[in-house]
Amino acid sequence: METFLGLDYPTWWFLVVGGLFSGYAILDGFDFGAGAWHTFFRKNSSRETALKAIDPTWHGNEVWLVIGGGTLFAGFPVFYGTLFSAMYTPFILFLLFIIFRGISIKFRNMEEMLWWRRMWDWGYSISSIMLAFLLGVVLGNILNGMPLDENFDYTGRGFFEFLNPFSVLVGVTSLALFMMHGAIYLLLKTEGKLYNRIQQFLKIGIAFFIISYIVTTSYGFFNLDHLLVVFENNRILFVVPFLVFLSIANVPRLASKKKYGWAFIFTSLTIALLLVIVAFELYPRLLLSNSVTENSITIYNAAASTKTLKIMMGFVAVGGPLVLMYSFFVYRTFWGKVKSDTEGY
Repeated sequence: METFLGLDYPTWWFLVVGGLFSGYAILDGFDFGAGAWHTFFRKNSSRETALKAIDPTWHGNEVWLVIGGGTLFAGFPVFYGTLFSAMYTPFILFLLFIIFRGISIKFRNMEEMLWWRRMWDWGYSISSIMLAFLLGVVLGNILNGMPLDENFDYTGRGFFEFLNPFSVLVGVTSLALFMMHGAIYLLLKTEGKLYNRIQQFLKIGIAFFIISYIVTTSYGFFNLDHLLVVFENNRILFVVPFLVFLSIANVPRLASKKKYGWAFIFTSLTIALLLVIVAFELYPRLLLSNSVTENSITIYNAAASTKTLKIMMGFVAVGGPLVLMYSFFVYRTFWGKVKSDTEGY
């Protein structure tokens, strides 16, 4: 098999897909987290300010999802087809909620009636909560494994089979992580009474995440032995969970000192490191068959041709830096606190 810089092309594509979805989780994660807190703001002015904080960026953040989905389809079409067939219900729900979330943001201020704005506020908040939860549910199912036959077709029959205990726990943990991440982002963008109130939300968010993370990790440790094999065989990899622990521990420490810029960096780092652990637990698999292990989908039996991967790597080499430059430009342009008396949301 052809290699590039010592790694074969399926492995390179595995890293590319993982990097893009990590970027999406970090960027749209704080949007979802901010939305999850939205209905807890009592005043209409506070809700408008919170919406202004995400207004310039939420469209661009979803670009990472589109590109990530495209690279997944281009690089691993077998995995893409099986996953979307198996997870049809949560993916359709995700699509509906992401559409409804955008509609809620856009429609909210089109009328002055209080009931109208409250309705769309609830729509925005519920959509954000469900999107964070559903992302975790899909990830939990990938880690837990699914019943697959020799043709890599999903053989499960239960309509709610995707709501197994581990996937629900991962969904709740994802929501908690994004709520903590989103609260810190809002603290970077707000001031005054709203700023003080979000400080209290952050304390709740940190406690919510730590508890849910401990419960989910404990469940996985005692019930999903296959996730531990890579760490048992390569003890040096335990450095990554240790870094996750340090990263999580730094968030409340920095928050107590009101160093929210650094706290945001560490919540972003926590998301990235958790996904690195996921990558270690999966590689070289993409989807474990928990009925017959031999039917598992790997980066090799799911990959497109080497020629296709090489051509697509060229597009990534050009498009990747452009997306990064665009994201940097947007965040640099709209850096600083949101002013409640400015035009817009």
